[in-house]
Amino acid sequence: MRAGRLGIGVIGAGRVGPVLGAALANAEHAVVGVTAVSEAGRDRAEAMLPGAPVLETPDLVERSELVLLAVPDDQLAGLVQGLADAGIWQPGQLVVHTSPDHGVGILQPAMAAGAIPLAIHPAMAFTGTSVDLTRLRDAYCAVTAPSPVLPIAQALVVEMGAEPFVVTEQDRPAYADAVRAAVSFSTAIVDQSAGTLSDIGVEYPGRVLGALVRTAVDNALAAVDGQATL
Repeated sequence: MRAGRLGIGVIGAGRVGPVLGAALANAEHAVVGVTAVSEAGRDRAEAMLPGAPVLETPDLVERSELVLLAVPDDQLAGLVQGLADAGIWQPGQLVVHTSPDHGVGILQPAMAAGAIPLAIHPAMAFTGTSVDLTRLRDAYCAVTAPSPVLPIAQALVVEMGAEPFVVTEQDRPAYADAVRAAVSFSTAIVDQSAGTLSDIGVEYPGRVLGALVRTAVDNALAAVDGQATL
């Protein structure tokens, strides 16, 4: 491992954690381990992080220079506090969460132990497969961090192949609302249209809608970006 590379511990083997762990591994960081509870999670971890040991959370945190918290939003606060209560967090350790809803305030128990807090949310829908590594190169990531360490968060995003943009702590709830609205609206419209096509006998509605939806969204996004530059 080159100088300046980090030992990465991935907490959570859902669709996000193993992919980001793999992206960091591609940047020559070392994945020291991953947590996985379900069989599906273990399979995903093995596929995306081959050879990385499955560890218990306290052991993983103790071995890691950067801890990636890729867990459901409703579990994040309890996880951070529980590890703080157990005295597991370490001074100088980087702690990154991937929730869209929160900045670094939710990492306060780790900060109190001397850890360095970073919030990085990739603005993309994950499949949990290697396809995401390609899509990540076209994605943007919202980053929130104290000013002195903001460049660390930005550098990690660049190393994963994505583009960072800064969202302030107070703007995180609005950001989360925006990304969730985009995902839920897109999903609902596609489901409705596909259902209508199925009802009239179209055999592969997803294939029919694929190019239409992609080009329509691309056109809409280009128009939005064009207005933003006026």
